[in-house]
Amino acid sequence: MTTPLPAALAPWAAGLSALTPELATALGPLLRRLDALAGEREPATDDHGTPDGHGGLARSGRPDQLLPSEWLLADEYPDEFLRRLVDGELLHLAPEFRTPAGRGRVVVLADTGPAQAGAGRLVQLAALLVLHRRAAARGTELLVGILGDRPGHWLDGDLAELLPHWLDARRRTDPTPEDVRRACGTLDAADQAWVLTSPRLADRLPSRRRVLASEEARWTAAGAGSVTVRLGEARAELPLPATDIAVRALRGAEFRRSAPTAAAPPAGPTGGAHPVFTTAARTLLARGANAATLLAVNLPSGAPERVTPVRTRRHELNGPVVAAGRLGRRLVALSVQGDRLVPYISGRPLGEPGQYTADRVALGLHQALLDTLLTGPVLPLLRAGDGLALPLDGRWWRIAPDGSVHDDGPVAPSADGARYHRSRDPRAFDHPLSPGAQDAPHLVHGGTAVAWSADGKAWEVRTPAGDRSLITFREDAEVIGLVRHDDGRPALITCSRSARVVRSVRADAVRTFSRFSGGVTPATVHPGLSLIAAEPHPGRIVVGDAGSGRIHHLIGSEQ
Repeated sequence: MTTPLPAALAPWAAGLSALTPELATALGPLLRRLDALAGEREPATDDHGTPDGHGGLARSGRPDQLLPSEWLLADEYPDEFLRRLVDGELLHLAPEFRTPAGRGRVVVLADTGPAQAGAGRLVQLAALLVLHRRAAARGTELLVGILGDRPGHWLDGDLAELLPHWLDARRRTDPTPEDVRRACGTLDAADQAWVLTSPRLADRLPSRRRVLASEEARWTAAGAGSVTVRLGEARAELPLPATDIAVRALRGAEFRRSAPTAAAPPAGPTGGAHPVFTTAARTLLARGANAATLLAVNLPSGAPERVTPVRTRRHELNGPVVAAGRLGRRLVALSVQGDRLVPYISGRPLGEPGQYTADRVALGLHQALLDTLLTGPVLPLLRAGDGLALPLDGRWWRIAPDGSVHDDGPVAPSADGARYHRSRDPRAFDHPLSPGAQDAPHLVHGGTAVAWSADGKAWEVRTPAGDRSLITFREDAEVIGLVRHDDGRPALITCSRSARVVRSVRADAVRTFSRFSGGVTPATVHPGLSLIAAEPHPGRIVVGDAGSGRIHHLIGSEQ
């Protein structure tokens, strides 16, 4: 029978989901004492700045941030409350802060030599959980470096991915102060570095502010029963888990492995509708219950006073939908029917019947590529002279009225052909590009503004008026849009690759959009308007303001 997670461990529920409930419970006393020890000297949110109310709902947080309805659930149905706690389904109020954008990463330098074998690695495991939560509270990422490895080589990602790699990193010799110095030399000034090691190395380091040293303190007939932990000048004796589960943990048997991501889920309710804005119109497109159903939502202009449902129109095609877009007053889509790509038109006819029907082979649309495309959003369909253009397998293709296919060149490096993003394609930008943006490996545009980057972290933003700004972030995230606030200041919309946390990153502040985070598919941003859409649950879509993060409309079966 699965051991329920104690309520006292609720603040660490997100990190503990990488472990079995049995190990999470066994680590509880050590975890809580380490967190208290670190919190007394290093506030987790020391650079968040002024509190700015609540920014929506979150799946993790402090017990006092739980919604009242969750406490009612705990009183009436305690078993269901514990299940939701273990599965990370409890809802918390998400606090917001006026936050500077240039926050450093939380970096752990781990000693995996012989002196830290056994009990020392258990302390490190608990410390990684504590620091993972602190990194999330700072709105940044957790990186782990193994002392003795090549400087600058980091372990990152979800804890379910990171912990097994950390556990497998065992060194035959203990690290030296020079190893610590070299590793610290690769860090930025804003990074917060922690060293997890033995007292022997800790005593040789010039600074012990964030040096956590541990060694066995008391022994029982079964092995080490407690450890002495030293953080800076503070000392504490902390209990260790029982020997049997400690051994299983050190062998990796108590880790929950992350699910493989090689195969994407199918389209439809179980795999997500993948909402997307494919053109400059206020039309949101998504696939329905099957690949041959196209859902179209014409969003009203203006911001409603409260969240309102909007009408969805279903279009049943005769084959899987590959590309679609609103061209003027027409909704035009291309579907696969046998060996042909056939247009579907809602509205005034586009040319003569049978026109714009292309051969799949001429487009290179083989079955394997089609299967891949159907696991993602509908591709954009644009007007190109008298033809129809779509990006397919890394190239732009134009279908003439007579059905002939023309290769219009490669998709820009900033836009992935399989996961095409219109906001990252320079060809879709209707204004001249700045000299620095033309050859940049990373580019995003929104409305009349454009931003580019050499490394995907530091972005230069330019508006048509010539205003320039620099926006930087450290999180392992993908830029999915560029918007401008009511005051004219630009903001990058980012989505973390691991947990799909959506943030608005400006030059002077970062804001988390909790209500657009997570979900079954990544959020999508309009290429020209301040609109963002996300799919928090299969078949349910929320649409709102990409500047404020406020939800305006609900779409789907639960509206």
